[in-house]
Amino acid sequence: MARIVMKFGGTSMAGSERIRSVAARVKREVAAGNQVAVVVSAMAGETDRLVGFCREASPLYDPREYDVVVSAGEQITSGLLAIALQAIGVPARSWLGWQLPIHTSDAHARARIGTIDTDALDASLSAGEVAVIPGFQGVADSGRVTTLGRGGSDTSAVAVAAAMKAERCDIYTDVDGVYTTDPRIVPRARKLARVTYEEMLELASVGAKVLQTRSVGLAMKENVRVQVLSSFTGDDAPMADTLPGTMIVGEEEIDDVERQLITGIAHDKNEAKITLASVPDRPGSVAAIFAPLAEAGINVDMIVQNVAHSTGSTDVTFTVPAADLARSLDVLGQAKPAIGYDKLVHDTRVAKISVVGVGMKSHAGVASTMFTTLGERGINIQAITTSEIKVSVLIEEDYTELAVRVLHTAYGLDAEVAG
Repeated sequence: MARIVMKFGGTSMAGSERIRSVAARVKREVAAGNQVAVVVSAMAGETDRLVGFCREASPLYDPREYDVVVSAGEQITSGLLAIALQAIGVPARSWLGWQLPIHTSDAHARARIGTIDTDALDASLSAGEVAVIPGFQGVADSGRVTTLGRGGSDTSAVAVAAAMKAERCDIYTDVDGVYTTDPRIVPRARKLARVTYEEMLELASVGAKVLQTRSVGLAMKENVRVQVLSSFTGDDAPMADTLPGTMIVGEEEIDDVERQLITGIAHDKNEAKITLASVPDRPGSVAAIFAPLAEAGINVDMIVQNVAHSTGSTDVTFTVPAADLARSLDVLGQAKPAIGYDKLVHDTRVAKISVVGVGMKSHAGVASTMFTTLGERGINIQAITTSEIKVSVLIEEDYTELAVRVLHTAYGLDAEVAG
């Protein structure tokens, strides 16, 4: 008997028919002798609808009441799934975030999970019940309902799996695993059997939409094995651990024979480039730029400082999320006297292309291959950033798909064509 967490996203819970399909899938895991907890998202589009109500009520809404409203979407689907399970003979009950409880910080609309009490959950599972838990929500020490921010249900699922010491956390989505790149751009992209936590964290942070970044970070911290599966494989699909999804695991679980130099290519068009021209080239100038942005909660990614001009000034280029561009321009405009720049230029027609793989740790030439491949296709690199297992470049948005395709081929990631 194994303990398993199954997480279903909004598309999997979109309507009664799909909820019944989810119930049938859960029943098969129970029939196999497993103890199962299910974490659910709101129905697709429901959270947006509830957020819209809050904004209509008042643009300056109270975040505590906002959490009461938007957490209702998951409360509805958890109750509906429990009803659907009971209807097919599976003992089940829903557990809201405050009932377990799932303790979080009091940062409403962006809370962090602290601890999860498992006494009631353990008793429920031991009694043969399926525990249905709404994702995305918890409770602060004040007793107020909190939410974790968009995409928080994945984090909820991983946190529940860690708390109940589950064998694995199965995350069912509208894709059937993690691919070497977006199959819509590269039809010969290959599905990966295993990916390390580090690689998945980097892929998620640079544009891969399969898993939410916070959930991967928590899985790595708590050593929770996460499996990505499709929830649309038919009612007669085999058990989850026999399906060819993708396992997110520790590096020690991946044999050297399975490991390749590059795991995947990711792209992100949600970047905006900002250049400050003629910034005084003196100590403290860079801090004067980025400190106000940090105080405003704006994440800066790629940074390039050009060679100093003979006039004693320099140009500084960096990227921010496109959604934060307007706020960034406002912050930098207010800080202009302290920074002392001459002109500000911004560009949203850019994309970040990233090459990720743990093989970089022990192999040279990865960056060189990337730069050479892009150069041969006439793709100009505007900025570069690296980590131990990632190289990212900023390019013109129009070249995104071409860059992904040629890099996928250059690193030998294309699947073999069936003969």
